[in-house]
Amino acid sequence: MRLTQGAIKDFSLGIYDGPHATPKESEEGPIFLGIKNVRSEGGLDLSEIRHISENEYPRWTKRVVPQEGDIVFSYEATLHRYAKIPEDFRGCLGRRMGLVRPDPRKLDSSYLLYYFLGTKWRSEVESHVITGATVDRVPIKDFPDFRVSFPPLPIQTRIADILSAYDDLIENNKRRMQLLEEAARQLYREWFVRLRFPGHEHTKVVDGLPEGWERSSASEAISVNPRTKLSDNQTHPWVEMADLPTNFMVVSRYSHREGRTGSKFRNGDTLLARITPCLENGKTAYVNFFGENETGRGSTEFIVLRPRKLTPEMTYLLARTYDFRENAIKSMVGSSGRQRVQESCFEKFILAVPPPPLQAAFTETVRPMFGQIRNLTLQNQKLRAARDLFLPKLMNGEIAV
Repeated sequence: MRLTQGAIKDFSLGIYDGPHATPKESEEGPIFLGIKNVRSEGGLDLSEIRHISENEYPRWTKRVVPQEGDIVFSYEATLHRYAKIPEDFRGCLGRRMGLVRPDPRKLDSSYLLYYFLGTKWRSEVESHVITGATVDRVPIKDFPDFRVSFPPLPIQTRIADILSAYDDLIENNKRRMQLLEEAARQLYREWFVRLRFPGHEHTKVVDGLPEGWERSSASEAISVNPRTKLSDNQTHPWVEMADLPTNFMVVSRYSHREGRTGSKFRNGDTLLARITPCLENGKTAYVNFFGENETGRGSTEFIVLRPRKLTPEMTYLLARTYDFRENAIKSMVGSSGRQRVQESCFEKFILAVPPPPLQAAFTETVRPMFGQIRNLTLQNQKLRAARDLFLPKLMNGEIAV
């Protein structure tokens, strides 16, 4: 495969970096695009965003206004993050973020994204990394001269189309998972928050509760950080704080480590972050990704919730409710930026526990949804693995297109 070599600036209409400061926060307005909004596997994650005001927006886009097809990248602290700007994006670059605007006559923007995710480009970047006392960085002034090699534009497009097919399937599966979880959340709210469960019209209310229900503190209905005996494996799945999702039950990834320290959990547990339990998008996950009888470990910065009087699915859905999260937030103590949820807050949170037959009926409905989410997660893992296998082979010309 014939390749054209040169500097990245030779194939671009412009290369820019973002502002070297942070604007005042705004409740609404354009997106202030930070490193946390770029996934490690490529692409944007806008589930947790920071806004800037309309008045501030012109000031923060003096250098460049991100537009469709631009490739944004991180150049300091967390390196090797890349994403393509979609059609409907409106925002500005955040700190430590740069942008490449490909020349469409020479470079396909989707291909450039995959090129940046490849090993060849990673090696080029690593050769320029400056290791600092606190963070590593790429000298942004030298970035335009970084060396690249690209095939002819038609081949770029064909390679991008092949790899994009995998990513399109992954994104479609993600949307399906989000719809399934939202359906389960809505059903939980309908039955156990609004108390519109099947047969509620004919159920007597005794002392403010439907007959057969009981009042219980969350600490009685749920075991908080229960003791967990690790399986006999020398290595165990390890979940980092960063791997917990903000608005979704699926843990994005996990590694394997030896040792016995850290929070311990098993399938059916819920992980609630003690440092980011915001009302809408706090980090919370449902553990259903281990093998049979397998246990895992992870950061001590999340609280393990295990059902006693509730089913595992109900425990997770309870942890996603507004009132439950508000109670956790009110308990937070500590210095600014170091506040933590106190486990004692679960003793103060009172919930209505439905009778076992009603729990069984609910769980019979939502458990298949949780199962489908798990199956789609496994599919996405296989799709990513296949894409990552093909990516270097396509880039190196080992597979003809």
